[in-house]
Amino acid sequence: MSTAAASPSRRSLLPGFRLTMGFTLLYLCLIVIIPLMTLPVRSATMTWEALWGTVSDPRVVASYRLTIGASLVAASVNAVFGLIAAWVLVRYSFPGRRLVDSLVDLPFALPTAVAGITLTAIYAPNGWIGRFLEPYGIQVAFTRVGITLALIFIGLPFVVRTLQPVIEDLDVEVEEAATSLGATRFGVLTKVILPYLYPAWLTGFALAFARAIGEYGSVVFIAGNMPMRTEITPLLIITKLEQFDYAGATAIALVMLLMSFFLLLAINVLQGWTTRRLAN
Repeated sequence: MSTAAASPSRRSLLPGFRLTMGFTLLYLCLIVIIPLMTLPVRSATMTWEALWGTVSDPRVVASYRLTIGASLVAASVNAVFGLIAAWVLVRYSFPGRRLVDSLVDLPFALPTAVAGITLTAIYAPNGWIGRFLEPYGIQVAFTRVGITLALIFIGLPFVVRTLQPVIEDLDVEVEEAATSLGATRFGVLTKVILPYLYPAWLTGFALAFARAIGEYGSVVFIAGNMPMRTEITPLLIITKLEQFDYAGATAIALVMLLMSFFLLLAINVLQGWTTRRLAN
């Protein structure tokens, strides 16, 4: 009787494993795998010399350096200030907290082109903020600083939203217990809080970095798009497409895809190792 009564409660609300797994694999193939596979297939139409010449062109290599370097800096800045913002939003109550929490999601909802135009208008030499920086010789718009600023804007929500639920699960009593045992504030931060948050923190950093690498809309306006100086890789891909050089565009896109894949793979491996280490 008890077994029969318990059996319905253990039934899954969704169909069986085989059916749901089949739908999952079909969805991933149609949305992710098949579109991405077109990159190596289209690039295979080029000879090896033409492929290497396209992806190793000095102008393209300069765009790699700028895109990856600015994305790394932006993700690192977001990792620091995103942690602080997530901690404040979870641990403190203050007037307007819900409004501030909603503003974090603004880069998600705002079209990236609108963000790029807005940042350019603000930080241009005659902009609201740029006019005050111009007398000191500080230029933000149409420089690498402006590109990094745009990438910081679009990447912040990834860090904050990844850390918030983890901070909520961190019991305050654990910190109080460490303090009662003689730990300093710095010791609680480095020995208790940061190790607990590290896997989620690393995930937020990886998401912000991956998002920044492929960003186009918010960067293309504020970058100035000067070859060898402020030209990002996604812009070169668009340029190749406008020139009907589809093979060249897919070759550059394939390089970016491989970079993103190996980067995310390395970070996931490091995150798994860190999680196992903390569990032990």
